[in-house]
Formats: sequence, C-alpha cells, structure tokens
Amino acid sequence: MRDIHPVPDIAATLADLQRRIARAADGRAVDLIAVSKTKPAALIEAALVAGQLAFGENRVQEAALKFTPLRVAHPDLDLHLIGPLQTNKVRDAVLLFDQIETLDRPKLADALATAAEREGMMPNLLVQVNIGDEPQKAGIRRDAADGFIRAMRARFGNALLGLMAIPPVGADPAPYFRDLVAMADHHGLPVRSIGMSDDFETAIECGATQVRIGSALFGGR
Repeated sequence: MRDIHPVPDIAATLADLQRRIARAADGRAVDLIAVSKTKPAALIEAALVAGQLAFGENRVQEAALKFTPLRVAHPDLDLHLIGPLQTNKVRDAVLLFDQIETLDRPKLADALATAAEREGMMPNLLVQVNIGDEPQKAGIRRDAADGFIRAMRARFGNALLGLMAIPPVGADPAPYFRDLVAMADHHGLPVRSIGMSDDFETAIECGATQVRIGSALFGGR
C-alpha cells in the first residue's frame, strides 16, 4: 500500500504561527518569511490564499520555476533569496528576488552592482554574517564583518537593510542572536533576519525583525 502523507492545514498553521510571533514580539513588528524551498506550488498557493506573501527560496532556478507564474496572480508577492548566491546567477537573482539575504563577499558585491546597473533595479540586501565562525558555513566571518558592512553601506546605500545569520546547530542560539542584533544596532541597520522553525520565538525575544519558517508551516520534507 502506498504511503500517503497528510497535507497540512496551511491556513490554520499560519494563523497559529502568527499568534506565536505576536506573543513573542510583544507589540513589535516581525515578518514571517515562509521558507518554501523544495515545497510544491500547491502548498505555496495554499499559503498565498491564507494571506502569506513573503517567501524564502534557496536556489535561483527553483524559485524562478515556481514563482514566475505565481507573480501574475499575486503581484504583491515578496520573494527572498536565503541560500548562497553564485556570481553566475546574480543577474537572474536581481530580476527575480525582492530581497537577497546572503551578501557575504566582495566578489558577490561586484556582481550585484554590475547586474543592478545593467538591469536598472536593485533588490533589498542583507549581509550574511557567519555568526558562529563555522568553516563549513557561508557568511562573512565576525572579525571581518564590521569592515564589510561599512563597505556595503557605502556602496549600496539604502538598499542594504540589515543582517542575516544562522547560529551553530546544537548550541544555545540566544547569545548568537543577541550578537547579531547588537551588530545591526551598531551599524544602524533595521532588519535582523534570524530564527527558524525551532527557535523563532527566542530570536524574536532577542530582537529579530524577520523569522524564516519552513517545516513548522509546511511540514517536513
């Protein structure tokens, strides 16, 4: 007998997540970014029907296949790139995404500036900080972060909105979240994209303004 996986009730789950976010935020505005990587269009459409407009994707090509047609019916859709960006994909990313959260090296900054000038458009940008200084993870290392952030502010101006980070797996995330928020405060950046399905309430209590939630909304893979 073929295994049948239940389809989650997206509307009810989304409403519950929004209640939890509001409780943790205690009056502050916090945006839920629905991480839709690997998820089928049917689940994304269910989330859109339920009122969710902001989505996060890891891969440029996958996002283009799923979201290009969805934008026709949902022009207010807000698409975020939350995965590493290769320089040969930058032009497509600039055309597709409203926010790129993974700016982490000068070569990528060069490619973004060139593509933005060529296309006449620039998405919002976040600098990804390797907040745990983990060698296997993307992001600018902490000891280089301040100089890089200053350079990106000078180069991109108001397009640079904030910082993104992922704490080490298995560690208490709160100290890392607080460090990222303090770094954003130091540079006067309003957006702090931290927290995922397992720790978003902690992230919000530490000062997150955006949380990236996938499995808690759409279910596991």
